Amino acid sequence: MTQAALDNAPYPHRHLLGIEGLSPQEITYLLDRAETYVGRNRQTDNKKSVLRGRTLINLFFEASTRTRTSFELAGKRLGGDVINMSVATSAVKKGETVIDTAMTLNAMHADVLVVRHSESGAVKLLSEKVNCAVINAGDGSHEHPTQALLDALTIRRRTGGISGLLVAICGDIAHSRVARSNIHLLTTMGARVRLVAPKTLLPAEAERLGVEVFHDMNAGLAGCDIVMMLRLQTERMHGAFFPSLREYFHFFGLDYSKLANAKPDALIMHPGPMNRGVEIDSEVADDIGRSAIREQVEMGVAVRMACLEALAQPAGEGDGG
Repeated sequence: MTQAALDNAPYPHRHLLGIEGLSPQEITYLLDRAETYVGRNRQTDNKKSVLRGRTLINLFFEASTRTRTSFELAGKRLGGDVINMSVATSAVKKGETVIDTAMTLNAMHADVLVVRHSESGAVKLLSEKVNCAVINAGDGSHEHPTQALLDALTIRRRTGGISGLLVAICGDIAHSRVARSNIHLLTTMGARVRLVAPKTLLPAEAERLGVEVFHDMNAGLAGCDIVMMLRLQTERMHGAFFPSLREYFHFFGLDYSKLANAKPDALIMHPGPMNRGVEIDSEVADDIGRSAIREQVEMGVAVRMACLEALAQPAGEGDGG
């Protein structure tokens, strides 16, 4: 796109590196576009040609199943050429080799690069060195924007809107990029957010994020419309953050006893993968009436289609059929 076209576009950014900084209108545009794909994805003939002739590269420095597969499916359903480059188990290092990687990718003339990296800020660095659009598929404990968007779409479809809702985000917030993206999105869209976690699993800047902080599940869930659980990210923990998994579940795992403090129709969410019996009880996770966990996975493909379309479709092009 030309700069003039970008300035007048519904989503005027070259990249999607995070939710922070996006306006309510830009978020709504992406959610509305994703909504159009939900029904289409449930049909047998669900292919479009929006990205025909364009190349999408999934570059994952960290292992992933749901996110990578979701982006792959989204790219193919839009008619793009999708290449998966998994470097999670290779000898690729951080620092200057990220720039070496960018040089290689520029030579491939990709149109969209989807990147997951274990270091916060690495995706932004890469975006500054490549000639294509970049989508952040999760960088360290910084952000995971498409997860927040799919969570928002799930909430909006279930409740009719986001503004005015009381949302509890519970668990390992300190290490969670999902939590940060959701905090930015939910507060931007007018929801009230509570963080519920032991002090050891809260980020130092929690109080400055425009949220309420609780260290007790019963108090934190009181009157909530949405209960969003997070997994313990033990791979990012260095030291003892809680006495034992058993004790953690006793105080901070979601079961029906704690859930009773929330509204009777409170929606249960989890970005996955779930540690059953650690941060959530299996019976609660599988509650057909109240759990939206499976729906979150479905919304992921629609949201990622919307993001790919917004970034990869040149100005002036139509719907693509």
